[in-house]
Amino acid sequence: MDVTTRNALQRSLDTRARRWLLVGTLVAGLLYAVALVAAAPRADRTFAALSGEVQTLMSVLTPLFGVLLVRDRRRASGTVGVVPTVLAVVLPATVIGVAGVLICAATLALTPGPVADEPWRFAGTVAVGSVLVQIVAGLVGTGLGLLLRSTVVAFLATIVVPLGLFGLLGAVEALRPAQPWLTPLGSVRNLLAGDMTLLRWAQWLCVLLLWGVGLNAAGAAALRRR
Repeated sequence: MDVTTRNALQRSLDTRARRWLLVGTLVAGLLYAVALVAAAPRADRTFAALSGEVQTLMSVLTPLFGVLLVRDRRRASGTVGVVPTVLAVVLPATVIGVAGVLICAATLALTPGPVADEPWRFAGTVAVGSVLVQIVAGLVGTGLGLLLRSTVVAFLATIVVPLGLFGLLGAVEALRPAQPWLTPLGSVRNLLAGDMTLLRWAQWLCVLLLWGVGLNAAGAAALRRR
């Protein structure tokens, strides 16, 4: 592995603040999972339904790791490449995704009350989708971190921009079908439901290209101009 990439990977979780951020994200997911299972009717006590809510909640904080990695790059002495910084966010994103899968699986398995008739339906697809959701969220963080100089503004933008576009498309009935093609939330719903088709995988790939690849490429270009 390239030295700069390895260093960026180490920085992604190698501070006390980031470790606490990771712990806080997972604790929030765990508490939310327990609350959901306790309040949900029997039909909604499934791995897919639980993952959809818990992973979506945790994906709100995942972009912050990407924003902080970009901030590290700006503060580093010497030139640090954009690509190692972008790749490094995959580590915390994967940790959050996998831990979220374990949290949802354990919470459902230990539920004292009755569960749905097929509680583990699409469990494999949902587990994979959970990690993919967090990776895209992390890439949104690096992309907006590169585009916007302020760490606070960049993090707020990771929430406002995707949700704002989702809301705008949803407000116009003719544009509503574009939500899963153009917004992370639109594809998240499909991935975490688990019932994926070739069309839905194509929609997720389109979102990855727009928000993962395209946004970071635009950020890198803006950085070169500055």
